[in-house]
Amino acid sequence: MSRGTGAAKRYAKALFELALEQGLVTETENQLKLIADIVESDAEVRAFLTAPNITLDTKLKVLNTAFNDKASAIVLNTVSLLLERGREGELPAVLEAYLQVAGGVLRRADAHVTSAKPLTEQEITKLADKFGTLLGKTVRVTNTVNPELLGGVTVRIGDTLYDGSCGENSNVWKKSCKQRQSS
Repeated sequence: MSRGTGAAKRYAKALFELALEQGLVTETENQLKLIADIVESDAEVRAFLTAPNITLDTKLKVLNTAFNDKASAIVLNTVSLLLERGREGELPAVLEAYLQVAGGVLRRADAHVTSAKPLTEQEITKLADKFGTLLGKTVRVTNTVNPELLGGVTVRIGDTLYDGSCGENSNVWKKSCKQRQSS
């Protein structure tokens, strides 16, 4: 467990409570995800936010200018607070914790599904329904393609991995996987 996990959960819980009060739970999630994705995927943005020679005021001004029309005040205030306290690196952990807090309260879970080829909407719906019934929650599915899999899928929900794949490193090697490999 990382050192910042407890702090990330506290920030996420506070943000969720504000979002719930304002009826902006989903919007807050989307806005936080947008900012976290940009920071995580763009090395220049990360370098800017962590640069010791750039003042906090400059970082906050740039942040507010860049996201003012894309994020609510509560999201911008949370990200600003992370910057002020030198915790900008915890933004992805705050997003993950927010998803967990929101999921727990709203009875929702996110399933990260890895498959050999892109899943159809029908297959995604079927997986969401099956795992939704199993967990007693509404399940949202994100599909990632891994061509190294011979077939089947792996499903990660929280800390649990359901491995129904057909691959060299798979824990499950069913008759159907062997048949696919020989064809």
